[in-house]
Amino acid sequence: MNYYTSIIFLCCFALVILSVLVWENNRLTKKQKSLFYITYAIVALASLMEWTGLRFSGDMSIPIWMLRTVKCADYILTPIAGAALIINIKNDSIWKKIIKIVLIINTVFQIVSAFTGWMLNVDEKHYYSHGPLYPCYMVIYSIVIVIIAIEFITYGKKFPKHNKLSLYGILSLAFICIMIQEILGSEYRTAYFGLTLGMIMMFIHISEFSQLRTDEKIEQQKVAINTDSLTGVSNRYAYDEALNRFDSEESLPDNFVIFSVDINGLKTVNDILGHAAGDELIRGAADCIRNTFEPNGVCFRTGGDEFIVFSEMDKKHAQKTISELLQNAAKWRGEKVGELNLAAGFACASDYPELTGEKLVIEADTAMYKDKAVYYHNNNIAYRLHNS
Repeated sequence: MNYYTSIIFLCCFALVILSVLVWENNRLTKKQKSLFYITYAIVALASLMEWTGLRFSGDMSIPIWMLRTVKCADYILTPIAGAALIINIKNDSIWKKIIKIVLIINTVFQIVSAFTGWMLNVDEKHYYSHGPLYPCYMVIYSIVIVIIAIEFITYGKKFPKHNKLSLYGILSLAFICIMIQEILGSEYRTAYFGLTLGMIMMFIHISEFSQLRTDEKIEQQKVAINTDSLTGVSNRYAYDEALNRFDSEESLPDNFVIFSVDINGLKTVNDILGHAAGDELIRGAADCIRNTFEPNGVCFRTGGDEFIVFSEMDKKHAQKTISELLQNAAKWRGEKVGELNLAAGFACASDYPELTGEKLVIEADTAMYKDKAVYYHNNNIAYRLHNS
């Protein structure tokens, strides 16, 4: 009895510490914290009722009605404590409604049994034993366990395989401890020890999942902040961040190249066909740049039709890449616009070792504008429209 008392004390103390951990967790909402507190309180109270029932059994100084009351509370709270494992699972299903009905039926059954002796016999020495309808309680308890297992399996479908294994491990631990007590008898009081361990591990599992979800949201927010919504390439904010990182370095890598790309005739398309056609042209330019440079370059949309690409290659490769880009643009066809013309230029860090990244961009822009000037000089019509 003393050993079991120490186990119950440690379990309750662990649940108190777990409640403190919940209170300190800023990622949890007030509602989530309340559910955790309720869960731990139920488990602690149920374990104390079981301990008190054992403590009162055989004590002639304790009235029989008090022993019956304590055991009635024990039989009511024990299935609820098991069901508490799924209180914090966000999984709305018919099974949660069924388990509530089962627990209500058990509560009514236990209250009636406290007056009829269906669940409990107490002899003249105040020792209790199971009553004639105790198997009915075990059926109810088994139903609760099956529903908990179903809820865990359903809940586990939300997780990757490695998260499922730990979840099912928690469930198995709690069930094994319960079965040891129910099968091997009263000398093996392991049920609440297992439930307490299960609660601790469940909190760790939920906290880890919560952290993973938070990390995913942060990553999604980073992508949204750094991504141009029209084209899907990196935006001006991402460009400024990347340029600042390069400018913070003492010197640029020798093989660092900046490309400047601009669309020829975008204003004409906007004026004649509308901004939807202009947007199609901008998306087409981004696709051509992305197909040409990935995975060896990072493309940024820095303005309406202005793109900057950071890459690492030698000068000969850079010249070849410009040719490939213009060839890809020549092959492009849109639904509203039939042709894409790009002006492009580049600047190699090896040619301007004294320049910062920002000044190297200016050199790349200068080369691009020279290419644009040639295009406008050689073409009287800035743009050939689709089906014209």
